[in-house]
Parts: sequence; structure tokens; C-alpha cells
Amino acid sequence: MTNLIAPQFNGRAHTKMQALAKPIGAVCNIDCSYCYYLGKKELLNYSKTDSEIMSGDRLEAYVKQYIEAQNTPEIIFSWHGGEPTLLGVDYFERVVELQKKYCPEYSTITNDIQTNATLLNDDWCQFFKRNEFVVGVSIDGPEHIHNRYRTNRAGRGTFKQTWRGIQLLKKHKVKFATLTCVNDLVSTHPIEVYRFLRDEVSPSQMQFIPVVDKLDAPIKGKWHSYGAMSIIPVSTQIVTPWSLAAEQWGEFLIAVFNEWLAKDFGKVFIPYFDNFFAVWAGQQSSMCTLSEICGKGLAVEPNGDVYSCDHYVFEQFKLGNFEQNELKKLAFSQRQQDFGFAKQKSLPKQCMACGYKFACHGECPKNRIIKSMDGEEGLNYLCAGWLKFFKHIDPIVSQILTRNNISLGER
Repeated sequence: MTNLIAPQFNGRAHTKMQALAKPIGAVCNIDCSYCYYLGKKELLNYSKTDSEIMSGDRLEAYVKQYIEAQNTPEIIFSWHGGEPTLLGVDYFERVVELQKKYCPEYSTITNDIQTNATLLNDDWCQFFKRNEFVVGVSIDGPEHIHNRYRTNRAGRGTFKQTWRGIQLLKKHKVKFATLTCVNDLVSTHPIEVYRFLRDEVSPSQMQFIPVVDKLDAPIKGKWHSYGAMSIIPVSTQIVTPWSLAAEQWGEFLIAVFNEWLAKDFGKVFIPYFDNFFAVWAGQQSSMCTLSEICGKGLAVEPNGDVYSCDHYVFEQFKLGNFEQNELKKLAFSQRQQDFGFAKQKSLPKQCMACGYKFACHGECPKNRIIKSMDGEEGLNYLCAGWLKFFKHIDPIVSQILTRNNISLGER
């Protein structure tokens, strides 16, 4: 969304957007049990003339339009999948060429790419290093934990292949982060997982994502409507066996936070924790799932279709196609703004009265699948866990900020 009093840059109002480009769509070389994107290939139902790969003129149009949509010192491209490294190094060499072709003098371009690391080799790592790509590696912990759900198509664990990829990244001194999906197994081994990541993997940062998957896909269910958009699923479904329990999410975060605070404060970067110190000091959340509004992260499919969010790649949330309508117009459209503000407008009364609303704002709408204490639809499945965590860190964070002469924000 645009800001009416946006700062100036290069003589023009500062405009910024973010998109997860999926140039190979849902195609992947492994078959994680909890992957919410593998089924998109059938759901999206591309026509016979559509390619599963964003290439040629379409790729060039995307790079050009993405750059033109922004007026900032740094323009960040994010490449996701599926598994984007299936496209090969040459594909991304072309991406870098196009970025150089269209990048204005007043901006620089940064690329990040999310991968399972199983296909990495010396060529890939040399490319990442040469072009300063920030690599995100999906890894769920040590081998016996990672292999529970992150398997290949034969059902065998992928840890050894991922571990080999990590060692290659280290060998070539490529900056990389980790993304760990906190499922039912990971959630019960917080310290083991954290220490493994810290001591054995040693990433530049650790991201933790709670796994909350309904048994039935939202496309098959009913949806509450808010104006022209519908964003909140009715809570008639049950989560999958690999989804973590709500309170376990809070216990996982507490255990990791305590270990991090005691031994790694200021040394290990965990976005969640960094974000909460800022939020307690009165700043806006840096994370979309914890912000008051959402809609700032689009999903772009290989056929050019643009969706409101990576977790809402369903027909009713398709904004259009960037080959038919400019990406900038789709990103800053009224329809996308309605999508973003629906998060704020759809909070149940229990959330509105909560003393920690400032910290999570009801978290991600995709997780609002249970009823509040008074029977109102739209409470977040993870609410009990978040509340437990916030109550634990509140006095700790407040004391640290006060001790450092940083004022606490209003609630």
C-alpha cells in the first residue's frame, strides 16, 4: 500500500513493494509432507499455452516491471518455488543480466532465494557469491527431526543432501539463513533444534515458521466475506497431524528465547525476537504476519498471474496477470488494499480487547480458523501460544529496554 506522506527519494515519493516470484511454480524435486504449495500445480490449472517456467519475454517483463514499480535505494528480488534451483545457474545468470539492464543509477539490487539446498554444487555457490545472493536454506533440525517430513518422492529423508549443500555454501563463504518449519515434532525439541542450528549450521539468521495446516484446502470450504474480498476461513476443519499444538508454539518460543537471551543475545539474529524488541519500543512490526495490515507481499506465478499473498493463491485472490496489467497497478490496486485492510477489520472482539493486540494483531489471517471464547469466528489457532509467549517476554523485554533508556511504546 502507498503512504500518503511517504518519504521522498530521487525527487519522487518513496514506493516499495515485495513479491515472491515463483519462476518454476510448484515444481519441486522433493516431497515434504507439510508443503502447502505442491498442490498448486493442479489448482492453478495453467492452459496448454502456459509454460511451467517463467522465461523469455515474460521473465524480462517481470524484472522490468518489478524495478519500475519501486523508487527506493535498494530493490529486493525474492525467488521461491517449488524449488528454484531446478531452473539451473544459467537461468539466474539471465536474471542478473536483466536486472543490470533495467536498474536505475540511484538504486541497487539485492536477490534472495529460498532453497532446500539439495541441488547445490560449486557452480551454484560460486554464482551466489559472485552476485551476492542471500540464500535461505530450509532445514528443520538434526537428521532424525529433519527427515520426519522433509522427504524425497521415494519417502526417504533429504537431510544428507541438504547438509551437503550447506557445507558447499560455507566452503564458498556464501551468506545464508535458515528457515525451520515448526511442526509437531520440531515444537517438542526446541533446545535441540536451536543448538543444532546455532552450533552446527551457524546461519546468518534463523527463521521459525509455525506449521498450521487444515485438513481440507480453503478452496473446498466456505469463506466469510468482507466487502469485495473474502479472507477468513470458517473454522469447520481440523489441522493436520503434522501441525503443532497451539500452546506448544508458545512453549517452543519461550524455550528458544530463554536460551538465546542467556547465551546469544546480540550474537544470533532471530527475526521474531528482534521484531518484538522493536514493537515493545513502539515501532511498527517488520513482519507481515504480525503487522496490523497485510497485503504487501504478492505471489507471482510462472504464467504471469499475480495473487494477493503466497498463502492465498486461489482464484478469488488473483489480482490479474502482469502481462495484461502492469505489476505496479496490481500491487497498489484498491482490491489489494481491501485485502490488506481485511486483516485489521476482521478481528474478533477477543482480539480487540487483548492487551497484546499491539504485538500480533491477530497474526496471519490464514491461521484464524477457530472460535473465540464467546463463539465468534476468526480467532487465530495459535492465539494461546502467542499469549503464553507474550506474557513471558513482556517483563523481560520491558526491563531491557528501560535499562537502555529506550521508551516503551503505547499499547
